[in-house]
Amino acid sequence: MRIIKLNATDSTNTFLRQLRSVEVLQDYTVVVTKSQTKGRGQMGTSWSSEPSKNLMASVFLDVAFLSVENSFYISMAISLAISKALKTFQIKNIKVKWPNDILSDQKKISGVLIENVIKNNQLQGTIIGFGLNVNQMNFDDLPSATSMQLISGKPYDLDEVLHSVLEYLQLYFELLRSGNFKQLKESYEIELFRKNKPSTFEDAKGFTFSGYIKGVSNSGHLQILVEDNVTKVFDLKEVKLLY
Repeated sequence: MRIIKLNATDSTNTFLRQLRSVEVLQDYTVVVTKSQTKGRGQMGTSWSSEPSKNLMASVFLDVAFLSVENSFYISMAISLAISKALKTFQIKNIKVKWPNDILSDQKKISGVLIENVIKNNQLQGTIIGFGLNVNQMNFDDLPSATSMQLISGKPYDLDEVLHSVLEYLQLYFELLRSGNFKQLKESYEIELFRKNKPSTFEDAKGFTFSGYIKGVSNSGHLQILVEDNVTKVFDLKEVKLLY
């Protein structure tokens, strides 16, 4: 495992992508930074963080063994790795809000941005970027955010947290490499926020509807049981959980 530590960068995903363009990267090439000036989240959102307080990292992995249709399993693996690591540090009430936001006590503690490298409709590699709120105590402009220290009342060593996440990522990726998709999917679905609970959603047209999250498809679409006992599937841009 190669870990590159930076004082600052615009985005760890961007840094790793540029590095890959000039050299062959080995599995578990990791970039971690104290400060990220242009951190990105899902669907173009930004990820802001106080310098040296939180974990901001990206990991490169060769995923040529996976089909494009099964690429959501990468998201499952990192979601489970972060969840498991948080639980080992006794962070309570951890859940995965589909597709890969990690919540503690219903507040966001971690976010993930996955950028796959695809050539001729074949997966080549993946860059998994994640931000994990560790020691930041104030989220004035983000009332729905929290951190490990806010929850537990004690500070954490960033390197220790990083190594824990990477250790579990290796574990879940070994499941993936061995083709154990069923176990990975079942583990992910157990962690899903509001699974089997009455919830309210908003579709792409702004209409709200009620339903129950039942799980995800192999391609990562959210499965929601709606009225008349019908299960519908939704892509990331097609539905938003309102609670």
